[in-house]
Amino acid sequence: MTGHVLLLHGIHMHAWAMLPLARLLKNHGFEAKVFGYYSVFQNFDAHCKAFVKQVRAHYAQTDEPLHFVGHSLGGLVLRRFAAEYPDLVRGRVVTLGTPHQGSCIAHKLHRLAPFALGKAYGEALDGSAPKIAGNVEWGSIAGNYSLGLGKVFELKGTNDGTVLLEETKTENLADHIVLPVSHTGMLVNKAVAEQIAHFLNYGCFQHGCR
Repeated sequence: MTGHVLLLHGIHMHAWAMLPLARLLKNHGFEAKVFGYYSVFQNFDAHCKAFVKQVRAHYAQTDEPLHFVGHSLGGLVLRRFAAEYPDLVRGRVVTLGTPHQGSCIAHKLHRLAPFALGKAYGEALDGSAPKIAGNVEWGSIAGNYSLGLGKVFELKGTNDGTVLLEETKTENLADHIVLPVSHTGMLVNKAVAEQIAHFLNYGCFQHGCR
């Protein structure tokens, strides 16, 4: 099986950051496109309104389900979008290194330098994103290769260098998997792309199908 997928980047990134992953997913037969948003300067309402336009443009052209992949903060944007526009979530969703329970590093940055997070902290990185609905298949990929801000902030526990493994879990996930990748390394990793493709096709990662 193949299909259409829309990719969302994380905080302080741009749409082009997802292009390597888009190319890898195309190798698995997916038509992959990227969505860009102002992660720090605009709020989640603005993100969702812009995202809705692109999703509706897809459905104006075809009835084929549109899948979503969100890296880090992008996964929290998807949670807000899914909660506000459930009728537009007709495919599967995969999040990459998304701190579903809130981010330990974000909590520290919010206290020390709140301007660094801007409008990305409230209702998202603070751990208060809307719950995932049980009627949509969501998969979460976590990394355990610690390379990044985690060294500076002395993260305690398994992490990808930015997000703790435990932060990538939440209720109503269809599946969760841990791979030996860093937070940003996920975006160029072939194994990550293979797992995404598997989940979008079958609703589970390769370790967990029944």
